[in-house]
Amino acid sequence: MKNRILLLAICLSSNSWAGVYKCTDADGHTDYQSSPCTEQHKAVQINTKTGGKVDLNEQEAAQAHAAEEKNQQQAQQQAEEQARMEAIAQRKQLSRAESELTQAMIKKNPTQFSAYAIPPYDPDKLPKFVSQFEDRLPEIEKLRRIGAQKALATGKCQRVEADELNAKSTKDQLVLLINCSSGASYYFNESELKE
Repeated sequence: MKNRILLLAICLSSNSWAGVYKCTDADGHTDYQSSPCTEQHKAVQINTKTGGKVDLNEQEAAQAHAAEEKNQQQAQQQAEEQARMEAIAQRKQLSRAESELTQAMIKKNPTQFSAYAIPPYDPDKLPKFVSQFEDRLPEIEKLRRIGAQKALATGKCQRVEADELNAKSTKDQLVLLINCSSGASYYFNESELKE
């Protein structure tokens, strides 16, 4: 008899260490058991040593909610990254299109432009200063073309030798410097070029 009581005490102590599960079914019947509840039961794990309780259904729902939120965040980050990459690709395409227009203008008017007067800014290898304005690169390329034409229109510039974004540029106001073969130099800000 003593051996049975000792064996029962050992079994109970090992089960109490693992915890007890309080399982309540849909009809309100409650069972206490050493194994986890089935999905049809409301499950509460009870630690017999501390008396603490954990509602496993709530815990599982909270974990599922957290996993869903994480998946949504990852999907949103992926969508934002995709949109960013598409915007960069579009900006590069527009920039190259503007540069092609400029180069075509130079080829049509070799007496008014040095062959290297307006070299295209390569979107993948921008000079450090120009890279600050990379989100405006298509606009910069267009303004360079307009600036060169405006310098020629003054009558004091027979041939454009260089046309670059100038260090006076800010995020709100781009400034171009055009150097001519006559020695004349022109600074044009974007407000002047957009008139």
